Amino acid sequence: MNKLFAATVISLVAAVGLASQAQAKGCIRGAVAGGVAGHYAGHHAVVGAIGGCIAARHYYKQQRLQQQQQIQQPAPQGAGAYR
Repeated sequence: MNKLFAATVISLVAAVGLASQAQAKGCIRGAVAGGVAGHYAGHHAVVGAIGGCIAARHYYKQQRLQQQQQIQQPAPQGAGAYR
C-alpha cells in the first residue's frame, strides 16, 4: 500500500508541475477536497484526491473558456445604445 501511495503522490506532483498555474490551483484544491471526502467514504483518500484533481481541473478549464468567450464577443448594439 505504501508503494501505491508513493506512486500516486509522485504522479500528482508531476501533474501539478506540468500544469499551468490556474490548472495547478484547481488540481490542488480538488485533491484536498477529494482526499478528505474519500477518507470519510471508506478510507479511499488517494482515489478521492485523484478524482478531485481531475474534476477541479475540468471545472477551472470550463470557467476559463467561458471567460475567454465573453471577452471575444462584441458588445450588443441594441435600441438603448447611445452613440
